[in-house]
Amino acid sequence: MPAHRPNHPRQTAEAVRPIVLTAFRIVVGLLFACHGAASLFGVLGGAKGGGTVPLGQWPGWWAALIQLVGGTLVLLGAGTRVAALLCSGSMAYAYFTVHQEHALLPLQNGGEPSVMFCWAFLAIAALGSGPYALDRLFARRPLATAEPAVRPTSTV
Repeated sequence: MPAHRPNHPRQTAEAVRPIVLTAFRIVVGLLFACHGAASLFGVLGGAKGGGTVPLGQWPGWWAALIQLVGGTLVLLGAGTRVAALLCSGSMAYAYFTVHQEHALLPLQNGGEPSVMFCWAFLAIAALGSGPYALDRLFARRPLATAEPAVRPTSTV
């Protein structure tokens, strides 16, 4: 009889879950931040194949700002749930105001990236940053040696 039984696939999946969640958050945040940087600064090919979005232009410049800042926050795992929810909402707005008027389905109207980012960020907002994030460093931890907030009083 073997001394060690192989792990069940479910145990293996649970063991790698924190790493997969962290990697997913980092990749999605990085890709989104790159979109924002391309539109704001003309790097990585620029906005729509070249150039930048004019400063303050609605909604393009503001969307690019959300992409850069929100994507960076999600990438780092700082304020992850709020940033991811904002990013998800911005992509839902982009889909329904820019893409949906051209055709019903994302494949027909060019809205696949908006839909994918929307749902990816919604998943991140629901699941959180995972254990490997700046959110964990800034989380409040109770002090082990903290005194009670209210001291018992003596009735003597």
